[in-house]
Amino acid sequence: MEPLGKLRLGVNIDHVATVRNARGSAYPDPLRAAKLAEDAGADGITAHLREDRRHISDADIDGLVEVLTVPLNFEMAATDEMQRIALRHKPHAVCIVPEKREERTTEGGLEVAREENKLAHFIAPLREAGCRVSIFIAADRPQIEAAARIGAQVIELHTGAYCDFHAEGRFDERDAELERMRDMAAYGHELGLEIHAGHGLTYDTVAPIAALPQVMELNIGHFLIGEAIFRGLGPAIAEMRRLMDEARA
Repeated sequence: MEPLGKLRLGVNIDHVATVRNARGSAYPDPLRAAKLAEDAGADGITAHLREDRRHISDADIDGLVEVLTVPLNFEMAATDEMQRIALRHKPHAVCIVPEKREERTTEGGLEVAREENKLAHFIAPLREAGCRVSIFIAADRPQIEAAARIGAQVIELHTGAYCDFHAEGRFDERDAELERMRDMAAYGHELGLEIHAGHGLTYDTVAPIAALPQVMELNIGHFLIGEAIFRGLGPAIAEMRRLMDEARA
């Protein structure tokens, strides 16, 4: 099938805050990074306010809501505290992600099928407030079906396993994971869900995901912030945008 439309790029600025917090300083400023990302062609900004506030802070979210002219994708765990914050700010989108204090970064997708009733009640007020609700999940049929049943408008497919297999040279497993994502992106679209993808994507891995015709948005952060050390943030984003557009074409 033909791609459903232009592929959007959401830039995650969490790890600008990680560098800032390593020294307890006021810099580098995640809001400045967000504005640079806007200028470089980002279609949206993603920020994950974790329970332990290890990178993005409440003040960062306050500032982003004030200064952004592109949509804010607010990543959050399914907790009462995060729901209250989201309902106060009413960002364009909220993405519900799994969260454990001991993890380095978000590991795997959300377990929706086991928590279906709880999550349905959790996201209902967010939808009523006008937020676009996304669920971060593995490319797994029962999870996709559960996400559709609870009323999510969007699913974000976890690309971490695909990227890890590529980095480790396990190419047969990488290709099998890519095929699974291809099938599940098509299935999610058939169920009426908008399809996004992200986690661990680099210049080397982005093209096959960008080429999936049902995928409408990629969210990329850690790699771009790291690459910005060498290229600058604007050029790093511009190169990712070029590779995405090339793959889409």
